[in-house]
Amino acid sequence: MRRRVKWVACASGLCVLGAAGVVSGCGAQTAPHPTASTMAASAQATARGVVRITAPTGSNLTTLDPSQWGPQILVDQGTIMEGLFGYNPQNQIVPKLCAGYTLSKDGLTWTFQIRRDARWSNGQPVTAYDFYYAYMRQLSPANPNGQLWLSVLNVVKNAYAYHAGTVPLSQLGLKVLGPYTLQITTSVPHYILGDLAEAGSMPINEQVAKAHPTDWFLPPYFVSDAPFTVKSFTPNGTLVLVRNPKYVGHPGEVNEGNAQEIDVVPGTSVPVEDFMAHKVDVVEVGTPSDLQYVKTHPALVAQLHKAPDYAVTYLQYDNSAVPSPLTNPLVRQAIAEAIQRAPIVQDVLGGMAGTTTTFSVPGWPTAKYEHGLPENVAQARALLAKAGYPGGKGFPTLYLYAEVPSSNPQLVPVAEAVAQELQQNLGIHTKIVQLNSTEWGSLTYGGPQKGIQPGYNVAVGGTNDMDPASLNLGGDQGVYWPGTYGYSIAFVQHVLPWYNTPYDPASIQKYGDPNNPNMGVSWSQWAPLVKAAQADIAYLNRWTAEQPAAWRKIMDPPGSPTLTQQWNQIVEQFKQAKTAAAKHAAWVEAWKFVAPYSEGSGGGGINTGSLDVQVYWDEHESNDVRNWRMWQAEYQNSPDMFSSAATAAKLMTQLIQQGYTIPLYYAETYYLERTGITGAQPNPWSWGGFYQMQYLSVR
Repeated sequence: MRRRVKWVACASGLCVLGAAGVVSGCGAQTAPHPTASTMAASAQATARGVVRITAPTGSNLTTLDPSQWGPQILVDQGTIMEGLFGYNPQNQIVPKLCAGYTLSKDGLTWTFQIRRDARWSNGQPVTAYDFYYAYMRQLSPANPNGQLWLSVLNVVKNAYAYHAGTVPLSQLGLKVLGPYTLQITTSVPHYILGDLAEAGSMPINEQVAKAHPTDWFLPPYFVSDAPFTVKSFTPNGTLVLVRNPKYVGHPGEVNEGNAQEIDVVPGTSVPVEDFMAHKVDVVEVGTPSDLQYVKTHPALVAQLHKAPDYAVTYLQYDNSAVPSPLTNPLVRQAIAEAIQRAPIVQDVLGGMAGTTTTFSVPGWPTAKYEHGLPENVAQARALLAKAGYPGGKGFPTLYLYAEVPSSNPQLVPVAEAVAQELQQNLGIHTKIVQLNSTEWGSLTYGGPQKGIQPGYNVAVGGTNDMDPASLNLGGDQGVYWPGTYGYSIAFVQHVLPWYNTPYDPASIQKYGDPNNPNMGVSWSQWAPLVKAAQADIAYLNRWTAEQPAAWRKIMDPPGSPTLTQQWNQIVEQFKQAKTAAAKHAAWVEAWKFVAPYSEGSGGGGINTGSLDVQVYWDEHESNDVRNWRMWQAEYQNSPDMFSSAATAAKLMTQLIQQGYTIPLYYAETYYLERTGITGAQPNPWSWGGFYQMQYLSVR
């Protein structure tokens, strides 16, 4: 049956009038008209304490298992699962199941006391064994799909080694000291309270999970230790949550609102229309056109709210191995000062962001310490002229890279706006190159890439949790990789093959080819690797010993195996091997321990822990780069989240003022919350949507 289309006049010409009265085909809308029965049903639901809230559009809930990452993080942490720590309504870390803790003098061992009054929804006590079971379930070598990277397990001593099956349980930094005492030891000093608020750090009722190993998280088996438990769940459909009658909350904290039921419904492409039709009570306003429509209707404006996201979009020096004027800091500074952010935010983003010259958002720990470059077009022109390019004369085409609109609709329009400003303000011509999601991810989060011409990448930096490693909101990404910020063209050209081939070609010439199954089966074939390992280890031990004591503890944590011990362990594998294949496998592991390799061609990353990489890095880096690396290691491995903010900001201030990163704006979430409902929390972390739904209340 052919759909009848009704055309209406609007500011843009003729547009389509949808069934609910909302105009499509342009930014204009007309109000939908909910039926009397719909409004009555909505009022009755609200009176019963029911709140309907949307999941992120296109990211509907597929599972509630907290070890399998996805949108389930929106409800697992805090709403239907509660851990030792959680987020309060201001996104601050507060105790939940934790009754108290101690930290050892070396900053490595955290001993937590668990509240004795906490109960699962089936009445059983929540104990340290439930945390230990949940963690070991993810860590088991028999569970290759365990996602350790976004939970406290990411920093637990020997967690990854145990998961890989290379160390025994006795060397893992997890212990149960009693029914209500859990001890966690980290590899280096590290603030872990934010990690403990993550979904992967939640406890699981061991008895229920063992009785129903594949579907313990589904009704009717699921038991909760949080304010809500699961009434019904349809994967990719609606999740209905109801009050957990056994929940007691943490004394002295705001633990929950008064909502009796929360219906998490799949997001749609017409959230404002759904809100106006009383289909949902809390929705994100996803587009500038929707926002403009809301702002022109007083009844909607009264229900409109906004909150900052912890994400910054910025121009990222693109690590090109091609010589260009960008190697001159005056040029990079000129480009940074020529960018005018307000027009980008208003004209391109429709006001759905906040301008910034630093990697911080309002209230972020580093905000008061970071110092960016000013917006100053006149000074930018003077700097470019001083560098030898007055009015852009003689300046080669500058490349701007951005993710394709199908993956991120903002970045190409932002690149176009930047291109226009550089042309108008500096006389610099640009070329915009769109990258698919994988290519853009490699450029944003990896090192130098083949085929990249001199310019900038429109990058997005964000964070997953309240962790010292997240203090710079991803803006320090380039410091992880040799050849990114602060390196000579010769250095970049030398390391380029490391990132773009599975095994470094030059290293294959020196040590042999890991793809050859006949290599490494006899000890004589190990000779080049043995010689290199001995020389590299001697150099690295001397270099480490020359560094300040505070940095030595980070680079060589007490109790960790030495480089020599790690090498000898690999050699022992060869000696114990009974077959040629096993001997070759040990040799390949030795090859990777010594030489640069990338997991997959063009993957963007390398094994920065390999000996040859570390030696070349240390021998050829500038004092600036060395400081950046050490500052990064220092604040990331701090046992206190906030005392390290000044060090993190010091690093970013230098990167910004040298023009390697050019912050543009921080994201903001606009959302509609129906009158009479409070407590909706837009998720400020990388996941988007709403989270901490336990704070929803109905008046």
